[in-house]
Amino acid sequence: MVNWGILGAILVPNMGGWISAFTMRGQVKSPDGKAWYQLLKKPSWTPPPWLFGPAWTVLYSGMGYASYMVYTECGGFTDASVLPLALYGSQLILNWTWTPVFFGWHKIGLGLLHMLALDTAAIACTVSFYRITPNTGYFMVPYLAWLAFATCLNYSIWELNKPVNEKKSDGEESTGEDDKF
Repeated sequence: MVNWGILGAILVPNMGGWISAFTMRGQVKSPDGKAWYQLLKKPSWTPPPWLFGPAWTVLYSGMGYASYMVYTECGGFTDASVLPLALYGSQLILNWTWTPVFFGWHKIGLGLLHMLALDTAAIACTVSFYRITPNTGYFMVPYLAWLAFATCLNYSIWELNKPVNEKKSDGEESTGEDDKF
């Protein structure tokens, strides 16, 4: 017999991630056929692109299962589950919206700020889950580790791609438009 609650809790974060990724399809490509992200300077420790899909599927599934555990441990949507599940929903929304900020708008610096807000929300969610039952917090630990890695990667890409100062025709220095968040 299928447990629709567990299935739904696992599918919801994955579906949000798929929708977020799907919105980035058809990105404008450079004349040589490369997408914006492919043209950025990245650190040597950047994972290969094929790794992100499987990694996020596992992470979303783990955190979805943890949310189901919190829901059932608290007896559904009760006073005890409101804060942990609200934190969960908030960090999921931040997670899903990072992709359009970084990849869609090409805002690396704003993406980094967004990621720091996500990190904070995910830590708060994990702590609140752990307080319900430690196992739920443990299910969130791989996610926190990946977010820490992703934050370092976002920061490194931001640092590597800051525009160099350009000279204006009248001799003044300009930092260029991409310098802004």
